[in-house]
Amino acid sequence: MADNWLQDSTRRAKAPLIDTSVPNAARVADYLAGGRDNFEADRQAVRSLTAAAPVIGTSFAAARAFHQRAVRYLVAEAGIRQFLAIGTSTTMTGSTHEAAQSLAPECRVVYVDSDPMVLAHARALLTSTPGGAVATVDADVTDPLTILSGAAETLDVGRPVAILLMATLGYVLGDATAAEILLTLAEAVSAGSHVALYHQASDLDPAMAVTARRWNALSGQPVTLRSRAHLTALLAGLDLVPPGVVPVTDWRPAPDEPRFERAVPVYGTVARKP
Repeated sequence: MADNWLQDSTRRAKAPLIDTSVPNAARVADYLAGGRDNFEADRQAVRSLTAAAPVIGTSFAAARAFHQRAVRYLVAEAGIRQFLAIGTSTTMTGSTHEAAQSLAPECRVVYVDSDPMVLAHARALLTSTPGGAVATVDADVTDPLTILSGAAETLDVGRPVAILLMATLGYVLGDATAAEILLTLAEAVSAGSHVALYHQASDLDPAMAVTARRWNALSGQPVTLRSRAHLTALLAGLDLVPPGVVPVTDWRPAPDEPRFERAVPVYGTVARKP
């Protein structure tokens, strides 16, 4: 992009809802991924965060690799064919539907976000395989009932669904609220459904507390760091798929993936509804 985003007519209609002077989590992720759908405020935020914690760039790459491995596990080993991805990046390369449908073309994927730029981007670019389906829902993670209602137009919750919360719960303040969201989503889907998530850690790298404070001072999307114990508690009632809640680099790494000298301060896990 960056700043020619308004050339598209659909995007122009959404423009009044977008504040380009404030960094946005989805656009920051896009910049870290080498994308063009970001603005100077997003780029400045990345520079500020990485100055405090250079591991931020590595963490993002490692988290994206975990996302790919988790989707492959869910399709190839758990037999999942339906995905509810809550919190969508503007960078769609290597996204959930691409990973899932490359293994099983019949997979059905619903993306959920409340950011107008993300939704406009997704609606313009998302395409499904002929036997599958891809759809979007305009809703916030804090409104799981609206999410479920919208997703029901594409997904059959009577059959197993994988609920993906990739970094999303970090933007939910309060463990009680996060637990209620997870409970509402998990109760709505059938046995054999899964939850997969990654989340910035509070107990792996002290520099992350500095980056969280910097981000919260800059953005209208305050982030919460959580420990392994907090995340494990949030998933109570679900069966953790081995190796459980671990740094994303330690969750079933592929033999050909790069290794990191120090722990990446992001936890990842997959859990199954019994």
